[in-house]
Amino acid sequence: MHSPATLLPLSVRDVVFTAGGRDLISGVSLTLEPGPPTIVLGPNGAGKSLLLRLMHGLLRPSAGRVAWEGPAAQNRETLRFGQAMVFQKPVLLRRSVIANVLFPLRLRGLDGGTRQERAMAALQRVGLAGMAGRPARVLSGGEQQRLALARAWALQPQIVFLDEPTASLDPGAARQVEEIIAGFVRDGVKVVMTTHDLGQAKRLAGDIIFLHGGRITERTDAADFFAAPRSEAAQAFLNGQLTW
Repeated sequence: MHSPATLLPLSVRDVVFTAGGRDLISGVSLTLEPGPPTIVLGPNGAGKSLLLRLMHGLLRPSAGRVAWEGPAAQNRETLRFGQAMVFQKPVLLRRSVIANVLFPLRLRGLDGGTRQERAMAALQRVGLAGMAGRPARVLSGGEQQRLALARAWALQPQIVFLDEPTASLDPGAARQVEEIIAGFVRDGVKVVMTTHDLGQAKRLAGDIIFLHGGRITERTDAADFFAAPRSEAAQAFLNGQLTW
């Protein structure tokens, strides 16, 4: 799907993020490598969304370092368009469905024919090709989230950050989104995702990052995490005893 030159690994070293005089992320270090999805779990307020924004580059750490260390990281275009982020509430333009997909492709500098072809392929992939001409903001919540995923897929990213992409969706719409995420994985895209849905985490995760109080208390293989979490906080979370 993309060139062999990769942005990964992504290195996060001793990252702190401070707001309002409080450390919301504190001393976080991790490395993201190519491979199965990494799912970020933790109670409300643990810092999951903040961590995704820091890794994606939407926020700058107050201290520490976030750096792409792969050979493609020196290429500005790859650094800009080789990653994508989809939020819990999609950010959509007041334009048609297809215009929302075409817009980032135009920013990337692709020619008109390539943009049109890639945009339609992305909409076809998420089941929205028949709605290409509709205003994006009249779509249902699930359709809007699928559109946001199509826009990300059209860029052919190497890594995609997903922040609670199914949190406000009904089970059927959530399952459609999961199928699209599985398609990213089949294409070799690294998925990094937050979720409160433990069943979803079990279905999708290769490994788990568990956050509590802005710190990583555990990072482990998903099967091991759900079978026998090592930290007390993770055990309490899985037992429904830790909600903040």
